[in-house]
Amino acid sequence: MSGEGFDSGALDEIIHGKLRLGVMAYLSAVQSATFGELKDRTGATDGNLSVNLRKLEEAGYVTVEKRFVGRRPQTRAKLTAQGRKAWIAYLDQLRALLDASDGAD
Repeated sequence: MSGEGFDSGALDEIIHGKLRLGVMAYLSAVQSATFGELKDRTGATDGNLSVNLRKLEEAGYVTVEKRFVGRRPQTRAKLTAQGRKAWIAYLDQLRALLDASDGAD
């Protein structure tokens, strides 16, 4: 593969982490998700998911809302407009990578 037309350094490092990638992919398909839902879907531990959600929130890609449902605390996350734009750009970068590798044959 010559890599022409693709710059691996251009991949969004915030999204590219395995757990953050899973969170972004899941949130792109739903309106919002609870912490428990994300934990189940990604197989993450509480601490690891918390750290990675915070990183996505600090980047402006997700919003995290903490509230009570009945008497139980609930944390809910959703993609922001900036997060959706970053997700689409990330997918475009991956497509460029695939296109570059198809031309290597």
